[in-house]
Amino acid sequence: MEDVTTIEISAELRERLESHVEEGETIEEFLEELVNIYETEGAFLQEGYSE
Repeated sequence: MEDVTTIEISAELRERLESHVEEGETIEEFLEELVNIYETEGAFLQEGYSE
């Protein structure tokens, strides 16, 4: 069994996250996908932003 860390988030952040998850997807799965994107891309891309 892998180690599990529990984090607390505000109700507002939870609602925001829930508005982005796909049907049948958990918040944990969504966050894992975000981390994978960040690790692959090196940063989150913002619309209209360029270096």
